[in-house]
Amino acid sequence: MNENNNVIVTESVVKVYEDSEIPVKAVNGVDMTIERGEFTALVGPSGSGKTTLLNVISGLDHPSEGRVWLGGKPLSDMSGRELSDFRRDKIGFIFQAFNLIPVLTAEENAEYIMLLQGVPKEERHLRVMEILREVGLEGFADRLPPKLSGGQQQRVAVARAMVAHPAIILADEPTANLDSETSGELLDMMHALNRETGMTFVFSTHDQIVIDRASRVITLKDGRIFDDEIKQ
Repeated sequence: MNENNNVIVTESVVKVYEDSEIPVKAVNGVDMTIERGEFTALVGPSGSGKTTLLNVISGLDHPSEGRVWLGGKPLSDMSGRELSDFRRDKIGFIFQAFNLIPVLTAEENAEYIMLLQGVPKEERHLRVMEILREVGLEGFADRLPPKLSGGQQQRVAVARAMVAHPAIILADEPTANLDSETSGELLDMMHALNRETGMTFVFSTHDQIVIDRASRVITLKDGRIFDDEIKQ
């Protein structure tokens, strides 16, 4: 395996939640490598650890044990500010609840990360118009989220995640609130963008529509990797 192509590496990652009387190991000794350009699904039943693992590899949560490298950088060595900036610049997030800002237009939502990055206004506008066209939302730039369908809102979320050119897109149950037809269209669009740009996608999902389109399926059970299938 070419280490220069490794986007995510986890080494003996454990995540224990101490909230209850009995500590729960949500992730229990995961060793995993994701290479650049993968279109990978983390699957498993509720409680299998897939969302927790996604949160740990993104730096949104800290492992109780083990280490995580993202883009060759160990997350545990970063200060809070460094980690926040790293997530902003290197990771695109897609959530099942869309997480759009309701008072901002589709264009303003999509450009938000670039605004934080200090990208000049004209460049932001050009890049947003291009990505909205790619995700099938040409002509919707001035629409507020309440005026968009669920599928259109999720397309804005995809545009927001991709427009800043992150190293990786992490998507937590991105089709959970969409019907099957819309889910299929959205996944086909993301798969096409993955092939065209080489951007890495990792999904946490139980949706068969996502699993069918994934080029690699990592199955988690009781916080451990139970199966790891690379499709031909």
